[in-house]
Amino acid sequence: MGPGGVATIIASCALMVIAIAVAYVIIRLGRFIDEAKASLKVITDEAAPLIDEVHTTVTLVNGPLKSINRITKNAEDLSDKVNEATTSFMNKNGSAVKVAGALLSAASKKSRSKKKAE
Repeated sequence: MGPGGVATIIASCALMVIAIAVAYVIIRLGRFIDEAKASLKVITDEAAPLIDEVHTTVTLVNGPLKSINRITKNAEDLSDKVNEATTSFMNKNGSAVKVAGALLSAASKKSRSKKKAE
């Protein structure tokens, strides 16, 4: 056996070691992918019911919020109507408002004087 035969044996052994190392890495990578796949399946299986529960909760919360929205809308409409009526009354009956203000002023002065007398 000459030097070429020894070099061939060494090269083939090195190639075999490299092939074994690559095979080991591929096997480990395959196991890692399998574990990742299993973990993803577990997460997906646990997340689906959770998403359904969140959807149900949001639906249940939206019902009362719609009722509150209607109530606030009605309160806003009532407030607008009162404001319009007050503005209309003030514009049409300016003198009546002045008389009412004077009467309230006199009544408050009278009640103050009664309190001081006591």
